[in-house]
Amino acid sequence: MPMTHGQKPTACLALADGTLFHGRGFGATGVTEAELCFNTAMTGYQEIMTDPSYAGQIVTFTFPHVGNVGVNPEDDETQDPVAAGMVVRWNPTDPSNWRAADTLGAWLAARGRIAIGGIDTRRLTRAIRAQGAPHAALAHDPDGNFDVEALVARARGFAGLEGMDLARDVTCAQSYRWDEMRWAWPEGYTRQQAARHKVVAIDYGAKRNILRCLASAGCDVTVLPATATAEEVLAHAPDGLFLSNGPGDPAATGDYAVPMIRDILDKTEMPVFGICLGHQMLARALGARTVKMNHGHHGANHPVKDIETGKVEITSMNHGFAVDSQSLPDGVMETHVSLFDGSNCGIRMTERPVFSVQYHPEASPGPQDSFYLFERFAAHMNAAAERVDA
Repeated sequence: MPMTHGQKPTACLALADGTLFHGRGFGATGVTEAELCFNTAMTGYQEIMTDPSYAGQIVTFTFPHVGNVGVNPEDDETQDPVAAGMVVRWNPTDPSNWRAADTLGAWLAARGRIAIGGIDTRRLTRAIRAQGAPHAALAHDPDGNFDVEALVARARGFAGLEGMDLARDVTCAQSYRWDEMRWAWPEGYTRQQAARHKVVAIDYGAKRNILRCLASAGCDVTVLPATATAEEVLAHAPDGLFLSNGPGDPAATGDYAVPMIRDILDKTEMPVFGICLGHQMLARALGARTVKMNHGHHGANHPVKDIETGKVEITSMNHGFAVDSQSLPDGVMETHVSLFDGSNCGIRMTERPVFSVQYHPEASPGPQDSFYLFERFAAHMNAAAERVDA
C-alpha cells in the first residue's frame, strides 16, 4: 500500500539530481547506491532480483503487485539476489501461491537486499525515461531517520556502470559441470543423461535457466569463469562455445574476453553462441562497437523481429548497453532488431556458425518463441560433427 497521511516513512530513495522519494522499507536495513532502472515485467521478480545481469542496479518494478506469490528456491537464477535493491508501488502482501516457501520481505532481509514500497513508480519511471538511468541511493531505517543530504551525496558519488567490469564480481570461482534440464510437468527438473555435444559455457554472470536450456538441447555443459583463456577452453575439447549474459560495461569486460574469443575464432571452426553480454562480447571480438543506452531495455514484453524470417518474437530483455549495428564489419550481418527502438538484437557471421542475440531466449515470455536458438546451436554442432566424420 502507498504511504497514508501521518505515517512516518521508513525508507528513502534519493536521486543524484536531489529528487527524493519516501516510502515504507522492507527487506534489509541500511543504505546502498547503484544505477536505477525500471522493469516492465508482470511476473518473475525473484528471477529478476537473482539475475547477475542486474549487478550494480536498483530495480523499479512498474507492475504494482510484486511479492504476492512469495519466493521459492526453484526460481532463483543464482544463489542469492544480485540486484542492489528494489522499488515497488505496493508493499508486498502475504503470499498466495502453493509454491511459496517464504515472503519476499523475509527473503530480501536474509540476503541483505533493501526494498522500498509505497512509491509513485509511474512518476519515477517517467523520470528515468526522460533523464536516462539515474544514479540513486536507497536507505531503509525502521526509525525513519534519514540524512537526505548524505544520501544525495552518495547517489552523486556512485561511479556509474560505464567502464565497470562487473563480470569478475559475479562469475564462478572455479569450473563446474551442469546437467540439469528445464522444468517440465510432472517431473520438474530432470538430468541430462544422453548428451550429444560437449559445450564450454563462459560465465559472465550466467542464469541457471540458460544452462538448463543448453542441457535440454542435448549439451554436456562445462562452465568456466569469465577470465578463462582460449587454452583453458580448448583443453576441454568442446564441440561448441557458449558466451553467457552478465552485467557491466562490455568494453571493460572485453579487455580479457575479446582476446579469448578471437583466439577461439582464429584457431577453430567451432560453433559459437552468445546471449546478452555474450552477444556484446562476440560483437566486439568481431570488430563492432557497443554503446551505453539512455535507459536500457528491461522487461518481458519486448517485440523483436527476425530480419531473415520476418517473424516477431516476444522476448525478455535486460541490458543497458547495445551493439552499434552501424559498426558491424563485412562478414557479419544483423539478424534481429527491436521493434521498440530499432536497436540491434542479434548478429551472425555469414560464412561461419557463429551467432548471438541481445535478448534472453531462456526466459520464455513468448513463451516458446525463442527456444529455437538453442536448437540452432545444437544443429550447428551436429553439422560440424558430420563434416568431421565425412
